[in-house]
Amino acid sequence: MEEVVLLDDSGLAIGSAPKDRVHTRETPLHLAFSCYVLDRAGRLLLSRRAVTKQTWPGVWTNSFCGHPAPGEALEAAVQRRAETELGFDVTGIEMALPDFRYRAVDHSGVVENELCPVLIAATSCEVTPNPDEVGQVAWVELENFESALSLVPFAFSPWSTMQFPKIADRLRVRRRSLLESSESPPS
Repeated sequence: MEEVVLLDDSGLAIGSAPKDRVHTRETPLHLAFSCYVLDRAGRLLLSRRAVTKQTWPGVWTNSFCGHPAPGEALEAAVQRRAETELGFDVTGIEMALPDFRYRAVDHSGVVENELCPVLIAATSCEVTPNPDEVGQVAWVELENFESALSLVPFAFSPWSTMQFPKIADRLRVRRRSLLESSESPPS
């Protein structure tokens, strides 16, 4: 059974609880993360949450999210969830927004209440979505995602609509770096 790290209001760990018992109408503050993945062409991977997910089923969101297990390093949790949700490895994991915190209520009344560091990573691997986690994926240009968020924010997870504007410039810098490195001839 997957455990999540429970936090006090200052972000300090105060215990753990089973993930399936934490997400309720009175969800306690807990630790999570969001990751935005770019490919070598500088496109952003979006995921559509599986319709069987407890919260925000069928909603488009960032590449993937997860919860570090008690005692698990954040980067290890990111690698684990990339493999579990999308069947690939990520490289160049970088912290984009360490202190992002949000609370949101989905249509069923279930609450997300997370301290959710936001990371950026890259992959050159093929995506193999786990159907229990991901219903669909799409590689999109950053500008197209930005436009979609402003035109139809209700089609996306609340955390991605809050996170993306805060990390868009960092994503553009990372995209530029990926494009420059892919254009360089091999040595």
